[in-house]
Parts: sequence; structure tokens; C-alpha cells
Amino acid sequence: MSINGHIIAVASGKGGVGKSTISANLALALKLLGFKVGLLDADVYGPSQKLMLGVDNGTKPQQNDEGFLIPVDAHGIKTMSAAYLVDERTPMLWRGPMAAGALTQMLEQTLWGELDFLLIDMPPGTGDIQLTLAQKAQVSGAVIVTTPQNIALLDARKGIEMFRKVDIPILGVVENMSIHLCSNCGHKEHVFGSDGGERIAREYDVPVLAALPLTSSIRKLSDSGCPIVAADPESEISSLFFQAAKSIPDAIDELYEQEGTTAPEIIFSDD
Repeated sequence: MSINGHIIAVASGKGGVGKSTISANLALALKLLGFKVGLLDADVYGPSQKLMLGVDNGTKPQQNDEGFLIPVDAHGIKTMSAAYLVDERTPMLWRGPMAAGALTQMLEQTLWGELDFLLIDMPPGTGDIQLTLAQKAQVSGAVIVTTPQNIALLDARKGIEMFRKVDIPILGVVENMSIHLCSNCGHKEHVFGSDGGERIAREYDVPVLAALPLTSSIRKLSDSGCPIVAADPESEISSLFFQAAKSIPDAIDELYEQEGTTAPEIIFSDD
């Protein structure tokens, strides 16, 4: 059975910028907007979506008679992660080609079914997994996650340049930890600097999809297995994720209209 959908890479050049948190909440926001959504945790060395989405320990994906993996449902989205395939305490002692092979298996041998969007939570950097994705899948676009400080922007530029070299368009930038909100007094402070996302977006002529605050509620809810968009979809912070999620299909349409083409029709198949 074949299905149609758009593959969206959620990526960063640097670890620790909140890419997995952004991926999970974007996927949930798209789902609540009425789209059929899948989420592939491609960070095989440090998969975090299992914990973040509250999937019980010991959960393993089922297989059909042909050996294809059946994705694990989490908050109404279809998910697959290396964390489902190994014990949570087992480190991934894999060389690059093995990690790339794991991505290929999860991407191509999972019965995703009918999807509008498949978000891929990419590992940091510009290595084998990123190149394998570009070779194995027709990616509609990438969302770049960064924090405002210069060191994060330096690595974000590398990520953008990598996607450009493999002809994957950049849909926009999400600036995470844009401003710190004190949970006690409400004081706001630009802990990591300001306007970093705006600067890199202007440099590459792409939109800023959202600027998200650094606040304990996002961290606590993610650690509890119920990200903020699922736990409190009416909150002000969730509205920022919905803002970014609504921008993704619009960015895809606008991007391909500018190029005089239609957005690619992505086909997944169990053939």
C-alpha cells in the first residue's frame, strides 16, 4: 500500500538547542490542526522521543507478516525510534554506516500508512545520517532549530549549508530559548543573546517560524512524557508551536510556487 505525504527534517548543527522538544511539539501541533502525522526519531545515538512522548518502557514495535515495523502510537501520532529497538541503557556503539543503516531501516521498513507529514527528528551535525536521508528520501524541506547565541548560529549555518548542497530547501528557522521567563516573578531576560534567529533568517532569506521562550514548564512537561502542546494546547507557549506548525504547509507551497513547480508528492510503500 502506498501513501502520500511530506517529509520534513527538523535539524540543527549543534546539540542541546532543543531540537527534539521542537520536533515533538511541532508534530503534536500539526496533528491537532487536523493533519495525519508521523515522527521518526533519527538520533540513533541519543534517541529521546520515547521518553518525551511518554511511551512505556519495554514498548516494542510489532511486525506484520512481511517483517515491516508497525509504528508506535503516541498522543495520536505515529512514531518510530531506535529507543524502541534496544534496551534504554544500551549505548549505540555504531560506526557511521551502521547508524545510517538504522535510519534507512526505520524510514523504509516502517508501515507509516497514510500521512500528511512525516517529521524527522535529526541528530545534530552534518554526518552520515543527514547524507543518508538526502539520498534515501525526497525531503520537502528542513526546519532549522537554533538558540540566539553566536556559537549555536555558527553551527546552524553549517546545517543550512549542508541542506543547500543536497538541494533540500529550508522552510524556516525556529529560535529556541529566545528569552527566559522567570516562573516566580515573570522577569524576562535574554540569557543567550537576542535576535540570533532573525539574523540567520535574514542571511538566508527564510522566515522565522517561531521564537520560543526558555521556561521550566516546557522542560517539566517534556520530561513527564506529555509535551506542552498535548498537555496545555491553549497556553501562550503552545500558540507559538501552532504558529510554527501552520507555517510549514504554507512555506512548502510558497517555496515551490516561487520555483514554478508543485511540491513533490512523497510516496512510501511496503513493496
